[in-house]
Amino acid sequence: MAPHHQIKTIETNSFSMDYLKFGHGERALAIIPGLSVQSVMLSASDITKAYQLLADDFTIYVFDRRKLLPATYPIREMARDTAEAVQALDLHHVAIMGASQGGMIAMTMAIEQPDLVRGLVLCSTTAYETKVLRQTIERWVQLAKAGSAEELYLDFGEAIFPKSTFEQLRALLAENAKGVTDEDLERFVILAESMKGFDVSGDLGKISCPVLLVGSEDDLVVGRDATRQIAEWLHGRPGFELHMYDGYGHAAYDTAPDLKERILSFLTQVA
Repeated sequence: MAPHHQIKTIETNSFSMDYLKFGHGERALAIIPGLSVQSVMLSASDITKAYQLLADDFTIYVFDRRKLLPATYPIREMARDTAEAVQALDLHHVAIMGASQGGMIAMTMAIEQPDLVRGLVLCSTTAYETKVLRQTIERWVQLAKAGSAEELYLDFGEAIFPKSTFEQLRALLAENAKGVTDEDLERFVILAESMKGFDVSGDLGKISCPVLLVGSEDDLVVGRDATRQIAEWLHGRPGFELHMYDGYGHAAYDTAPDLKERILSFLTQVA
């Protein structure tokens, strides 16, 4: 049975942000998901089940993006907002896991506020806007601006999942697309375009906490070299671990069957 979960809202002077809370461990783990067509809060039950293995050791907080987005919302601002949300919950020196765009946010948080981050798990992410990412984002933004929700959902799924997984999920993705609103698409465009020009590669040396870096040889969203380049910059640092998957796609953070065990093992040592 999956642990009980709650969806709550943080209210600060600057913004409102939804978050999912579950687990009952003494230590805190903040999860920052990647870009999605609709709010990750719609997948709260699935997320809770997926991280059940960690729920005894950690109280887990999954952060959405702020509710009302500015016209432009760069990654650095997302990182500052997420850090403010973490602190508003009176969480300090926490473990942070970021996947894809969430990894960009997590890296930026660790660079800008190192005292806040005890340990970092980075999955399928990049320290800068790669050519592969730029082309992918441009394609998705065009579909969203055209109002093509089903085509966007299918293109999104085909890019992040292995082929066999995508085929299994094709009908579900098409069904989910029926619930996409114009507001969802407008929000998606702002969040997707936030990655344009992103580059913290020159600041990775400021990350002082242990890092578990996870990538995929068959990553079609950021490209497999993105993970290896982060590894080159962090190689030799105390507490740095790298694991590359093959066959699980960009969404290895969801599809790799042993990843949660890897995360638990890593965080148990550092968090």
